[in-house]
Amino acid sequence: MKNIPNDLYYTQDHEWVRLVEGVATVGITDHAQQSLGDVTYVELPQPGDCFARAETFGVVESVKAASDLIMPLSGEIMEINEDLEDAPELINDDPYNRAWMVKLVIDNPEETTSLLAPSAYADII
Repeated sequence: MKNIPNDLYYTQDHEWVRLVEGVATVGITDHAQQSLGDVTYVELPQPGDCFARAETFGVVESVKAASDLIMPLSGEIMEINEDLEDAPELINDDPYNRAWMVKLVIDNPEETTSLLAPSAYADII
């Protein structure tokens, strides 16, 4: 059974996006955390950092591998999940809620059309 919440959008790079009034909350999917294995470290940007869509914004390391985090939308980081610094295992435990990674103010709302609906994401995994 795939864990793909219907209230989120997704990327082919296995990030999820929750859109609320011009703010995107971003994390990695359940599929991604399962593929990585036990997460041991997360490197996130700082609030105020700006990123273009498809730019690397951080790294997740696990016992198996390290994986770049790819920004799904252009924007400015307004908040990071500081809990992940001391408890990166939250990504394995609760990837869609407690383990969100960044919140950003979206620069270009038209970019949201590049995000995948849950059914489209399910088709690629």
